Amino acid sequence: MQLARFLNQVFKKDGFILVDADSKSYIIGTPINENPIKIKILDKNLHYKLLFQPDLYFGEAYTDGDIIIENGSLSDFLDLALMNFGRNDLNLFSYLINRLRGSYRYLTNFNFIKKSKMNVSHHYDISDDLYDLFLDPKKQYSCAYFKNENDTLEDAQNNKIQHIIKKLNIKPNQKVLDIGCGWGSLATDIAKTSNCKVLGITLSQNQFNYCNKKAKELDLEKRLTFKLMDYRQLDEKFDRIVSVGMFEHVGRKFYKKFFKQIDKLLNDDGISLIHTIGSVNPPRDPHPWITKYIFPGGYTPSLSEVTTPIEKAGLIISDIEVLRLHYSHTLRHWKENCIKNREKIIQMFDEKFFRMWEFYLAGCEMSFKWGDQVVYQFQLTKNYTSTPVTRDYIYQ
Repeated sequence: MQLARFLNQVFKKDGFILVDADSKSYIIGTPINENPIKIKILDKNLHYKLLFQPDLYFGEAYTDGDIIIENGSLSDFLDLALMNFGRNDLNLFSYLINRLRGSYRYLTNFNFIKKSKMNVSHHYDISDDLYDLFLDPKKQYSCAYFKNENDTLEDAQNNKIQHIIKKLNIKPNQKVLDIGCGWGSLATDIAKTSNCKVLGITLSQNQFNYCNKKAKELDLEKRLTFKLMDYRQLDEKFDRIVSVGMFEHVGRKFYKKFFKQIDKLLNDDGISLIHTIGSVNPPRDPHPWITKYIFPGGYTPSLSEVTTPIEKAGLIISDIEVLRLHYSHTLRHWKENCIKNREKIIQMFDEKFFRMWEFYLAGCEMSFKWGDQVVYQFQLTKNYTSTPVTRDYIYQ
């Protein structure tokens, strides 16, 4: 079986048992457990599809129930697989396809305002009830900041908020803009603690409704405002601009426009903080399964793809921090919360949706553990004196 031969070339650490659609078993690698993970393929077409493009077809097969995992969980197998694949293309076919898609990427990543709103709605307007089941109480849907690996999800998310607020170095009575504010937790905490005026913008109708309701409940309407709008539609000045987990949806073609807009909206002595998923590898196409089923129009850039448009916009990179394993820990918490609420999610949607969502969270968890994904925090200014000359103020 060609698939088994290929996998035996890749799996150098540990291993598993592969059972094909004809019930033939193959030992892949060198399993170290007495009862190794067993992968059963139920559809014969997968013998070739998994060889040709595993990064798309494995997720589809798992979602459809055409792959069964025994003696372990999906996470156990993905942990094993990505430990062996690492940051590399899965095989020659995947490499060639990624090169072709990479050329195609320049023609397709056009996230104009209408398309951006559609992309956001596809993911964020599914159901607030779903997100309530696996996010922290403040509904933060971005990488948490684990001072210790044993931090709870709630503590780590609060750490993240405080870490960002420290980097923004906000002064009383300043104007703050939160681009892609999500369910408003960061904007709300800034308004509550910093005695300034905050504007949060989102393209999600569900998030917009939730944010306005929350601001009213907390009696913060005089200091905290939310608008349903695109960042390109703004035309006013701010002292601080923050964006957490939104830059992934900007689209590669619009990086220059995004940072030009930051430059336009930011006061001369202002500070901006951009928190985004990125890659430590050279530029490559986004994961095909994630693009097709989870984040249409999404793209996680290499560092080189971000710094060039920042420079061309005339902004100064005053600080870059790379958060490495933090998102893997965050996704593990989200995944475990979803598994605990499996029956509720199936009742809300169906079994297939749950398997898709589980694959999304588990796959992303392992890509931050073994793959090329990290989180970058860019602190941007217009001059050298906008921030203190050392980073001590962030940790005081």
